Order: sequence, then structure tokens, then C-alpha cells
Amino acid sequence: MRDPTIARNYAEALFELGERHGETEHFATVMTGLADAIELEPAVRVAIESPRVPKATKEQLLRSALEQFVAEPFLRFLAAVIKRGRQGLLPLINTEYAALVDEKLNRVRAGITLAREPDDEMRDAIQERLREVTGKDVILRFRKDPAILGGVILRIGDRIIDGSLRRRMARLRQHLLNT
Repeated sequence: MRDPTIARNYAEALFELGERHGETEHFATVMTGLADAIELEPAVRVAIESPRVPKATKEQLLRSALEQFVAEPFLRFLAAVIKRGRQGLLPLINTEYAALVDEKLNRVRAGITLAREPDDEMRDAIQERLREVTGKDVILRFRKDPAILGGVILRIGDRIIDGSLRRRMARLRQHLLNT
């Protein structure tokens, strides 16, 4: 089995657990925080992923850090992940779990790249237009990239729509060179 398949299986198990206990969205919040800590904090990553740290210590570290925020079933889930040596997959499990929660809540995540920071009016207009097109609630993540010169690059799932001025100019250049 490949890592994404394994992570998807764990995410599905956690999703079922969350549904059973009415904690699906709360589990998503905690998983995102945990995945962010692993990805952004080198000390956390080393403690979780290092083979030199005993599994019991990893489990206790996570338990003590999270027990005030989550119910026992979630902590048992993490213990099972660690027991099987899959703690390195926690960020990927989080991604898969978030996709399951988004599907349940009829949401879609979109990445928007613009040449400048959007103002509130532009954010609202983009969000409303994407809601109309997709028929789903849209969670937007904006990124500024002056190199695109203007226009927008939209990513929803694995679909990318490049309407940037940089791309249009490159296509025009290629067209002129071919004629």
C-alpha cells in the first residue's frame, strides 16, 4: 500500500469515529492543529517521527498535549497510529480527513493567486462567484504573487485555471514566434 492509501484508510476510520461521537468537525480542527505543529515546528516533528523516541513516549507527549482539547476516542486513535508506526503520516491523514469533512459539509477549498492582496470586496465577489459555479460553500486561501503581473490563477482540487497576464503574454509570444 502507498502512503496516500494508508492515510485515507486512517482518515476514514477517524471520520467514522467522529461521526459516532458527534465530534467530526472538532476532530478536524484538532487534526489540523496537530498537522501544522508537526510540519512547522522541527522539535515536534523530531519527537513524533524519530525512531529514537519510544512509541510510548510519543503517545504520552500527544496525550498530555491534547487531552484537555479532545475526547478519549481521539486519543486512542492517535495511540493506534503511533503503535503501528504511522505517525509520520499524520499530516497526510489530516489532508484526507479534511477532504472527508468538506465532502460531508458540501464544501470545496480553492486557492486563489493574485498579483496583489485582494480587498474585502474582491474576496467576497470571488467567493460568491465560486459558490454559484460550484454549488458548494467555498473556503478560499489567497496568495500574493506579483510575478503573475495581473489576472488570477484558480486551483480547486486538482483543477487549475490560469488566467494570469503572465500566461496570456507567454501565449501571445509563442503565437508571434510561430507565425
